[in-house]
Amino acid sequence: MTDFAEHTGLQVRFYDPLGTRHGFPTFPYFMAPTGLATRRQLRAAGLRPGGHDPVAQILWRRGKRVAYLYRLDLAAPKRTATEAQRAAIAKALRARRTCRACGVVQPYYIPRRYGCCFDCHEGNPS
Repeated sequence: MTDFAEHTGLQVRFYDPLGTRHGFPTFPYFMAPTGLATRRQLRAAGLRPGGHDPVAQILWRRGKRVAYLYRLDLAAPKRTATEAQRAAIAKALRARRTCRACGVVQPYYIPRRYGCCFDCHEGNPS
């Protein structure tokens, strides 16, 4: 393995495909086998883990950073929100932009610490 480390410059202490050293199949950064993907990679492909647990991990930054890997063949398509869910989200976001003092819908979210828009907080209600 020392030849491999010298050739690639990668830290081989994180190369443990059988999981004997780390208790879980472990790979260094950029060395994950094909067929495995992180959550972010799954999301970019329009997939989700589908309730399955991770099967391996990637370690980097001296083992302080970890990314779990999921099998692509077990991944399920991302769920899409229903029309009712989208309407509820839009209503909630509009409520976050509506001033409690003057009732004006602002183009920004009302700060929770004030509870009113900037105009009302400064003492100049619209």
